[in-house]
This record gives sequence, C-alpha cells and structure tokens, in this order.
Amino acid sequence: MTKALETDRGRRLATRAVHGGIVADPLAGAVMPPIYQTSTYVQAGLGRHRGYEYARTHNPTREALERSVAGLEGGRHGFAFASGLAAADATMKLLSAGDHVVCGENVYGGTHRQMTHIWARLGLAFTFVDGGDLDAVRSAVQPQTRMIFAETPTNPMMRLCDLEATAEIARAAGARLVVDNTFATPCFQRPLELGADVVLHSTTKYLNGHSDMVGGMLVTSDDDLATRLAFLQNSSGGVPGPFDCWLALRGVKTLPLRMRAHDANGRRIAEWLTRHPRARQVYYPGLPSHPQHDLACRQMSGFGGMISVELGDEAYARRVVERTKVFALAESLGGVESLIGHPASMTHASVPPDLRRKMGLTNSLIRLSVGIEDPEDLIEDLDQALSGN
Repeated sequence: MTKALETDRGRRLATRAVHGGIVADPLAGAVMPPIYQTSTYVQAGLGRHRGYEYARTHNPTREALERSVAGLEGGRHGFAFASGLAAADATMKLLSAGDHVVCGENVYGGTHRQMTHIWARLGLAFTFVDGGDLDAVRSAVQPQTRMIFAETPTNPMMRLCDLEATAEIARAAGARLVVDNTFATPCFQRPLELGADVVLHSTTKYLNGHSDMVGGMLVTSDDDLATRLAFLQNSSGGVPGPFDCWLALRGVKTLPLRMRAHDANGRRIAEWLTRHPRARQVYYPGLPSHPQHDLACRQMSGFGGMISVELGDEAYARRVVERTKVFALAESLGGVESLIGHPASMTHASVPPDLRRKMGLTNSLIRLSVGIEDPEDLIEDLDQALSGN
C-alpha cells in the first residue's frame, strides 16, 4: 500500500475524493498532480532510476488516479486502462483456456460481445444467467468455474445482484467475483466490502463525469491479484494516456457532489415517469415498485441517475428519443449532461435478439442517463417528447 493510501484511511468519502491518492508535487507544490506527458525517464545510471523507466509501465499522473479510485472503493490497489472494455479484457486474462465463467446475462453489450466473440473463441466457456437469481447462479457453477462476473445495477434493465450472497457462492466454488460498479460508483456501493475480489469501472462514465475522455479501472485488495494485474497491464499495454488520467482525476474530485445531484434528479424523474400514461414500466431500483428495491436499500446508499422506460411500441420509442431537446440522443452515460438512448439499436445491438427478449430488453425500451440540470427542465423536456404521437 502506498503512503498516499495509508493517509486516506479513516477519512470520509467526500474528503477522499478531493485529497485521496495525492502525493505532494516535489517541484512546485502543485495542488493538482502534473500531467507527466512523457514516454520515458532519464536514469542516473544503469539500474539507477527514480522508480520510473518507461511510461507504459509507470506514469505519476496515472498512479495518482489509480490511488484515488482505489481509495474510494476501499481497495489497496488500482489499475487504470484505456477503456472499460480494456479493463474487462484484463480480468479475462486472469483465466486460462478451459476455465468457465458465470456471467450475468444483462451486462453491457460490449462486455457480452467481448466474452462471446473473442474469449469464447480462445478457449474460455461462459454461462449467462440472471444474476439476481441466486439459485440460477449457483446451478450454473461447474467444476471449471473460476470467475463470476456481475454487473449491478445492470445495463439497461436495472437488475441487481446480491453481492454478499454471490461472493459466498464464488468462494465456495473457488472462483473470483468481479463486479462492474460503473452505474452505482463507490459513492453508492462498494463491492469489495461486500466480498468482491475485483471491482471494475468504465471511468468514461460517472468517475470522469464530463464526457471528455475514455478509460477503465480495476481495483482489488488482493495482493496476489494485484501482482498479476500489474503484469497484465504492463504486458498487454492497454494503458490510458496521462492527459486522460488527469481528466478522470479532475472528475473524481467532484464525484460525491455530482452523484448527489444525479441521485436526486433520478429519483424525481423516475417517480414522475411512473405517473405518466405513456410509460408502461419504469426500471429504477429507487422505486418501491422495483422487485429488488429492498436489496437496493440494503447494499446501496443511493440509486443514481440511470432509468430505463418501457414504452410498448418501437416506432413510438424511436420518435421519443429523437424529440427530446435537453436530453441528447447519444451513446454513453454518467456525464453532467442528460442523455437518452435506444439500447436495442445502440449499446446492446451486438447482443443476440433472443437473449435481449429473454431479459426483457425490447425494441420499445429507452434508457435515460439523468444529468445534473434543473429537474423541472428535464421533466418538461420528457413530457413534450412523450406527449407527441
């Protein structure tokens, strides 16, 4: 554990977000870590350097981000990657040909595509189940199972996985539990404290929060896993550049403040949508009507700004997403601005139609990433879009 992480212990989340992982700049005392825009480092002599030899292996700006996010998740080790999928790729490289993975069926479409089109071809086996059904997870475990991969809440159906119970299943099977915590963030959910071995983030989303970079992150407290992940990060080379790391670190400093606004707006809009006559069903774990609301209250301290809405008619859903004026029609999520999307043709287009139907992801489902604008403006915008024919 680095000195920066040691000094963060005991501090509350908002304080850790601002100060966590920061090591004093030795040159000028800069408040923000400098952007070390370099590919290599001068060495005093053969075998004599300051801990830095080549930027793929180590970069001080990247390390500041890694320490910061690890501290927020309550972990000892953080590893930054060039994208969320690059981080997911690294978790798969912990496995060997012949190993088996139990994965939630409603993961991000890119994760599903990577598993089925790349890793399955290279010898890994996958079983996709409803991660919220513990009996289904337990039944899917095989003698070769080495990992359970969970996303909670899921994208876009907002299903939950009972992390403590799933961690017990993984331990009993001798498997690792990897949890994608992108939607909840460490502000509202900390999987390591609930038994997970590795936490994954797309830092592109809420951690950065400003829609101006792409990145991923893995966090663990397991020293052996950390050694292996450090080797994979360096050997595979999918690392982010220092400027992207600096942008993400800047975003992390306001994460608790932004997440409170996302959560407040999300709750308000989800409740309003339940009363709208054109909304057939609203998927949001903060609603008492959500089938896993009690679990959400137990393992999450907030519900965030992600909402999915079933509209019942594909043509109507497509018109709605094209009619909003404040909500921008775009991929991604988690920025300060509100976004709207059509998962079946956008984020989850690569998921087989049969699997989409099985999980309830219809062509008439829309997804909202509720930003931090004034909630009245967001409601008015949705109202005018939904009220059209």
